[in-house]
Amino acid sequence: MNLRIVTSSSGQPFRTPKGHIPGWTNKVKWHTASALEPSSYAPLLDGKTAVVHTLGVLLEGGYKNSLKEGDFLSLASSFVRNFGLESGNPLTRGKSGEYELINRDSALRVFETYKTAAPPENAGKTFVYVSAEDVFRPFVPKRYIDTKRQAEEEISRVCGEISPPGSLRDVLIRPGLMYHPHLRPLTTPLAVLLDVSSRLHHKPPLDLYGILPSSILRSIASRPQGGPNFTPPQSSSATPAQAADLSSLESLANLLEVPPIHVDQVADAIVEVIRNRPDVSGPVGVEAMRNIIGWRREGEEVPRSTKEQPATL
Repeated sequence: MNLRIVTSSSGQPFRTPKGHIPGWTNKVKWHTASALEPSSYAPLLDGKTAVVHTLGVLLEGGYKNSLKEGDFLSLASSFVRNFGLESGNPLTRGKSGEYELINRDSALRVFETYKTAAPPENAGKTFVYVSAEDVFRPFVPKRYIDTKRQAEEEISRVCGEISPPGSLRDVLIRPGLMYHPHLRPLTTPLAVLLDVSSRLHHKPPLDLYGILPSSILRSIASRPQGGPNFTPPQSSSATPAQAADLSSLESLANLLEVPPIHVDQVADAIVEVIRNRPDVSGPVGVEAMRNIIGWRREGEEVPRSTKEQPATL
């Protein structure tokens, strides 16, 4: 961990939306590279103990500038455009787009390149993939989380088959809403609301678990088509659109339960896992990340075991 390298399309140090260069940028070496072109970064991976892949896109068509600049109208327009893509022109369905290219293919390309890189001396390798919890549907297309899970499955499969066992560890980071008051100003108000919702669901008043919004959503999602007393013919089944609608209710329930997490807390958890937690592998949800960095809910004395808190959907 003594040599820290950051690759980006520009190869320039990170700047805040206001143009400031944080002090930490002087502690890393910056290189121009493309995740989809291994030749642009493969030599940098030899002998490295860990690689962290953070590249991802929530909406197709460009939205990150709106998020950084706090342009609510432009961001809302991006959500509307992407929401319409799910049921738009049938000729465009199933074709590779930004989700497939950025969320899945870029991660797998970097992973495969790192797998074949020269190993570090007296140490194993760790590949950290920043994935996501399933909390954004139906506000973003299902392809967003599908491509994230496809990348996770392939990374885990390869790591499970590699020899010797444990020589390449997979860590799949699954944050919900990531917020930052300066870098992502529009996320802060929503983060406040989701934090209240998470606290309510974590410790509801009067133990009213059954009537919490997330419980109601999950109950509706689990009912057969036609209501609780309806028995469908054996030949009938839910259409893909109906199944997607029901799974979106599960995603909404997750949104109400999973607490938001600060960008810096995600970064702290990743560094801690790489440096001091060789026991952590596979999916790592928000609760697990908080435990890793020592964050506790009010009233909790001992953090729960990380191994008992993977994000399961």
